[in-house]
Amino acid sequence: MRKPTFSRRDLLKGTGALAAGAAFSTRVSAAATPASAITPALIEAAKKEGKVIYYTSVDLPLAEKVAKSFEAKYPGIAVRVERTGAERVFQRISQEYGSNIHAVDVVNSSDAAHFIVWKRQGFLAPYVSEDVAKFYPAEHKDVDGQFASFRVWLCIIGYNTDLVKAEQAPKSFADLLDPKWVGKIVKAHPGYSGTIMTATFQMQRDIGWDYFEKLAQQKIMQVQSSADPPKKLALGERAVMADGNEYNMFQLKEAGRHVEIVYPTEGSPLIIGPNAIFKAAPNPNAARLFNSYCFSPEAQQLIVDTGGLRSMHPSTKEKAGRTPFKSIKVMKDDAAAVEKLSEEIKTRYTKIFKV
Repeated sequence: MRKPTFSRRDLLKGTGALAAGAAFSTRVSAAATPASAITPALIEAAKKEGKVIYYTSVDLPLAEKVAKSFEAKYPGIAVRVERTGAERVFQRISQEYGSNIHAVDVVNSSDAAHFIVWKRQGFLAPYVSEDVAKFYPAEHKDVDGQFASFRVWLCIIGYNTDLVKAEQAPKSFADLLDPKWVGKIVKAHPGYSGTIMTATFQMQRDIGWDYFEKLAQQKIMQVQSSADPPKKLALGERAVMADGNEYNMFQLKEAGRHVEIVYPTEGSPLIIGPNAIFKAAPNPNAARLFNSYCFSPEAQQLIVDTGGLRSMHPSTKEKAGRTPFKSIKVMKDDAAAVEKLSEEIKTRYTKIFKV
């Protein structure tokens, strides 16, 4: 018999009772999840499995570079990258597990709230790599060792420098409400993108839904992924973007495209994209090896240099010419609150923007 699938709201109704009851009696402590080293035995076991399935919302070119780098380091283990928007990743896993299909080994999502749901469902396997255990700040690793921050970035404003002069560019979210930007703004959707879901939560909390209601009057070009607004800017299809990935803008700027980043004066939404291993992973050893590699200095520097992302690994170095992370005003992340409000955010956003 086919098992039912659930929305995140449905899952929360059930998991709330679970968390209040039996879950605490089986709660894994951080001390019970020791750091796991990459050993010859792990490598050999992973090679016998021969593959790892990676569901991710990381921009496809970067996800494939990480995969190729891993394959070069560990010949004989192929990484199959399954890339889509974060909300689609969540829906796909819900549908698969509802049908008793266990296809995913390692997951990355730009919506950190997904990991709270998966953890409560008992889907995730405790696994802490040596790098995470030794070097990652407490706020960037799960207390029970079930996920950690593979990547960190900001959701920012941007503009096309051929269409907008620097002195005329918006400096804040409020500036986007100026009548001069009517019909000239592109924006991504929280129903598709985890980045935009998280950013929308932080913005409605800090500057209010009233801002979005006014922004909706600006004849916005609505796209799906948070990677789409930077691309629309680079093509000159819109002069300004209301939101989008900082890392895509880094990539475009460094490739010589005529785009510029703006860190809004109200603060830039902070986005965290964890990695986790699924307990029912079909290739558990390859999953552990790949996840350990993702948090290594080698992989973390790769996502900084070629992906334009921020890393919490202290051995990584920020690329010259980029604004240092520590100098940017950021909004506060709150994955637990996003988890509770995600369906409400989608519904209200759709009503405001009529998309």
